[in-house]
This record gives sequence, structure tokens and C-alpha cells, in this order.
Amino acid sequence: MRPVPGQGVAPDQGDPQGNAPIVPEAEFDAALPPLSGDIDAPLEPMDRMAAPATPPTQTPVAPATATPLATGDTLAPVGPEDPALAQPLTPLASFDSTPLQTEVAATGEKTPDIRYETVVRGLDALNLEDEFKSLSALREGKGKAANGAQVSARAREDEGLAVRLMKSLGYYDATAIATVEQPATPGAPLTALLTASPGRLYTLSSVTIDAAPVVPTDLIRRNLPLKVGDPIEAARIQGAEANVSLQLPRQGYPFVKVGERDILLDDQGPKATGAYTLPVDTGPRSSFGQLVTTGDPVFGLDHLNVFPRFKSGQLYDAQKTDDLRDALVATGLFSSVSVEPKQTGRPGPDGTEQVDLLVRQTKGKNRSLTATAGYSTGQGTRLEGGWINRNMFPDEGALITSAVLGTQEQGLNATFRRSNAGRRDRTFQILANVSHQNYDAYEAYIGTLAIRWSYDSTPLWQKPLTYAYGVELTGTNEDVYDFDLGRRRRGTFGIAALPGQVVFDRSDSLLNPTKGFRLKLNVSPETSVRGAVRPYVRTLVEATGYYPVNDSLVIAGRARAGSIQGIERDDLAPSRRYYGGGGGSVRGYGYQRLGPFDPDGNPVGGRSLNEFSLEARYRFGDFGIVPFVDAGNSYANALPTFTDLRFGAGIGGRFYTNFGPMRIDVATPLNPRPGDGKVALYISIGQAF
Repeated sequence: MRPVPGQGVAPDQGDPQGNAPIVPEAEFDAALPPLSGDIDAPLEPMDRMAAPATPPTQTPVAPATATPLATGDTLAPVGPEDPALAQPLTPLASFDSTPLQTEVAATGEKTPDIRYETVVRGLDALNLEDEFKSLSALREGKGKAANGAQVSARAREDEGLAVRLMKSLGYYDATAIATVEQPATPGAPLTALLTASPGRLYTLSSVTIDAAPVVPTDLIRRNLPLKVGDPIEAARIQGAEANVSLQLPRQGYPFVKVGERDILLDDQGPKATGAYTLPVDTGPRSSFGQLVTTGDPVFGLDHLNVFPRFKSGQLYDAQKTDDLRDALVATGLFSSVSVEPKQTGRPGPDGTEQVDLLVRQTKGKNRSLTATAGYSTGQGTRLEGGWINRNMFPDEGALITSAVLGTQEQGLNATFRRSNAGRRDRTFQILANVSHQNYDAYEAYIGTLAIRWSYDSTPLWQKPLTYAYGVELTGTNEDVYDFDLGRRRRGTFGIAALPGQVVFDRSDSLLNPTKGFRLKLNVSPETSVRGAVRPYVRTLVEATGYYPVNDSLVIAGRARAGSIQGIERDDLAPSRRYYGGGGGSVRGYGYQRLGPFDPDGNPVGGRSLNEFSLEARYRFGDFGIVPFVDAGNSYANALPTFTDLRFGAGIGGRFYTNFGPMRIDVATPLNPRPGDGKVALYISIGQAF
């Protein structure tokens, strides 16, 4: 043992260096308590253990003993007693929680930002730089941080982001390292450098589908667009699985559930691969059963069965279920409505199980107010407001009232309309109208009562063939120029008509077509009663076409021709004649200003009409520019002569909304006649055609 300095003890002869031990060996052994030979015996009590012997040169210390504490004993205080320790703590409400101020905060100075630059390497080759920039924590900081630790934390976060992005493309060995480098020049920004290493690209070595047999047998496989050799790319695989979830309900499996995929990676071979397995629970192959309903009784089952575009027993198709729900929503009579398939266990045709569709109805508001406004040079302003109760006469019996207030037209209208009348999208209407019209061509007080049936296209279901037909009775008192008398006079006409219309539509949109064409034919056998009965036929044919040059530019064209056979022009009520000019005709010319004139320079209309229009519709975002040229005229003869055409040209602006484009057109006549204006302005909703 090492000696203690300053103790003058005699050297021990057994120590070659002459140093004496602190405790002699014999004295140390004597101080040890006796040990029994039983290793399982209990330990000796603490109070029997003696303190070690003191060095011979020091005053011996009495052996310490440990006296056990009895119940109720207290420990003696450690150290001197301090009265402050017995005082109660300061109340929490009076505690001063003001943080200590740093030297910068005490002077009111703002802590300077640390500036840094971000450099990314290795992601550009994978076309990931743009996606990385949009998610990067370093980029989000815009090159500023409170301190260096914050820069380092952002860099570490971007390391994980880079690895996740590379793995999403199939690089499962990818690594990324971010370092923060100090600037070489004092005051220059730090450099946050991220270096990405994609490693090997993993590809599919096998594609396995774990599912019960389906009909046809390859139904799942052909709707899972994955094949051996494809990269194990997250978006590709998720998209393929989503396609299975989408397509199988359209082909008889409404209850399909795509399970959690398993990809077993293998990095030991010459190629990095993964074995792909997808569990699919198809559920029963199903056919349509019946409609059942719950909730508010907006429609009963009889009327609900008007809407489906399928029949009981047909193979289940989720698209037709969605179409049924959309058609119910389009009625505007529900605050919420849902359609969901329900298993029944009933056998269906071809080994299927019948599925009933549960329609959950929640009643909505029936009443609403409407308003429209428009303006055009020559026709002035036109305001129309309306009130509608869409289900005053269930089912879907609506009462519609409206009023028109315009510069040249005022009127009241009332309509009873039965929508989906016995057939989806078939409409029955009774219309009543009284109006006053005051144009350059005529002034008229008109009353009309009409009945109309129609089968219409809707935004949900644009049909290739639609039609309308009806009966119309009109009484009108009009101011007209009498060429025999050489002056204007008023006349009263009674008109009975059987109007009909057929539309063949191959365009891609009802409100804003960009490709395809439409053909429209209007035929109205009529009888005019004014002193004598004079039957005649009004016809109008129109063709429109739409050609997309690219995603932004559409060329649109229109040709229209009309004819009235079987009556002289002067025996025909002026309001039933053909006129040209205006926003829906040849723009640049006043409303109804194209055609024959009386000696006072007012249009008198004709028995025939032709019109042509060409537009270049250029769209950018929600806006568009439309240069256009129009041509046309109306004629006194029963057939258009295609001579003396009047041309107008201009440019329009479009603002596209979810219910159609807002239109503003400015046009000028290219070969004006005396009295024609130089510029015409048109504001309305919807394309010109």
C-alpha cells in the first residue's frame, strides 16, 4: 500500500523500500469479524462490526455502531438549523415569471437572422427537383434562420424528404446527406448542401393477385396495369390499385375491397427486384335489384323509379348508381341525398346476387328567386326576375312566375312545369305570357297560351337526339306599315301553331362545346286569322361545328337559314317574320335592322333569312378572347337569295364560370348602310352559338 506522507513511522523490514504499512497485517486480521463455515448463514448485524483501527500515530477513534431506529424516532437535523427553511413558499400568483433578458433584448435590438443558400445535387436526374422544392423545409425558410441549429434541423428534415421522394420512384437504397458549410468570406451566407444518391432502381419480379375467382377470369388482372419489369414506383402502384377499386364496381362487383399490398424486396441478385402481392376481396358478383328508400318522403318509389338508366336484373354498374344520385341532386329538391348498394342474398340472373339500392332522402328548400340581366346596342337593357316553387304540385310540379323589364320589352310570364314527367328528362309545360314589345320594326301587345312536351339534354346527360312539340295560341295587336295605304296602321292577328323541334347533337358540351357539331330543325305549321284564314309553314335549319386547334384554341362556325311558305309577307303578323341583326345574329348591326325597310327607314322583316358566323375562341385560364366575323340578311322572298350579304366583325371577351361563360362582344359593320351605327356592344351569358 502507498504510504501517507508526513507520518514518521519506522520502516518495516519486510518492505524492500523501507516503507511501513498504514495498518499492520496482524492488526487488520484481528479486526475482521469471525466467519462461519456456513455460506448460507445470515450476515452479521451492523452494530457488531468494529471500525477499522486508526494509524498508530493518531488518536484512536471509538468503533462506530449503527443503532436501529425505533418506531416514532426522528432523524437529527443535518447541519445547522436555518429558520428560513421553515418559512412557507412564495404564492404562485405573486411569482415573477419574467424571463431573464439577454444583452441584445435589454437594448431593444432585434436578433440578426442567419442567411443561407440551398444547393441540391442528385435529384435533377430523377426529375424530382421541382417536387423537392415545393416541400423542402430549407426552401420554405426562404434563406433565413434564427441560428445555425435551425439551419441544421431543416437540413436533416430535407434529408428524410429526399430519401422518401427517391423511394417513391423505386430507389429503395437511396441515401441523402446534408451538410452546412461555413462561408469562406465573412458576412457571406451559409451553404446548406444536400447530396442525394438514389442507388439501384427496384423493379417488379412478379405480380400476384390473391382473390377468389371472378367473371371473366382476367377481370382483376386486366384492370391492374402492372407488369414484370415495371419500376416499383409509388404513384404507379397506387394508381393501379385505385383502378381496380374503380373498375370492378362498374363490372358487377359493388363490394370489392382492395387489401394491403405486400412487396418483398430482393437486393441480393444481379438486379434489385420486388415480388408484389395484392389481396382483393371481391364480394359477390351482383345485378341490380330494386329501389328502396328512407328519410324524408320527397319522392315516392313510383317517381324514384323514373330516374334509373338501368333495369332490374342488369349487371351492376357503379356509374349508373352515381348517375341516379346525380339526377336526384339535379332536381334541386333535396338538402342531401345518397344512393348506396345493399346486399339482399336474393339470387339474380347468370349466377349473380341481386343488390337493392337504398335512397336516403333529406328534404330541401323548394322555393327560390332568380335574376338575369343583359344589354345590347339597339335592344337596350333587359332585366328578368323570377320566383319558383319546384314542388308545389308533387312530384316535381313547379310553378314559375317571372317579369321582364327592358328598354324595348316588358312582360309577365307564368309556367306550370312537370319535370321528369313519366320519363327521365321529359318535361310537360303549360305557359301563359303577356308582353309589350316596342322595336323599330313593330310595336305589339301579345298574349300567348301554349302547351309543350319536350325531351331535353341536361348537363348530366347530354343526349344525341332531343325533340320538342306542342300547341300554341297567340293573339297580338301590332303596329305595321301598310304598303297599300302608304302609312302605318294597327292590326289584330290570331295565330294557331303546332311548333316542333328536333336536335341532333354530337358536341362535347351543352354549355361550352369545344368539338363536334349540332344540327337543329324547327318546323311550325301555323294559321293566321285576320279577316281570312291563311295557313303557312315556318321553317328554320341551323348547323354549328366546333374544331379544337389545340387545348387553348377552338374554331367555331355556324350557318342558319329560314323560310316561310304559303303566305304573303303583308298578311303575316310582323312579330312572326324573320329579321337579321343583333347579338344572336349578325353582330355590328342593330337588333332586327337587317332586311327590307319601309319608306320611313324602319325594318319590316321578311319571309326568309340566312346567317353565317365564324369565331376563334382562345381561352387562357378562366378568361378568353374571341375574334369573330358574321354575315347575313333577311329577304322579302320565301327563300333566301344569298345576295346582298351584310358583314360584321369584332372581338369579344369571355369570363368562364361553372354555369357557362359571361360574354362581352364589341362589333362593327364592315359594309354599313346609311343609318347603321359604327359600333355595337353585346353583354350576355353563354356563347353566341
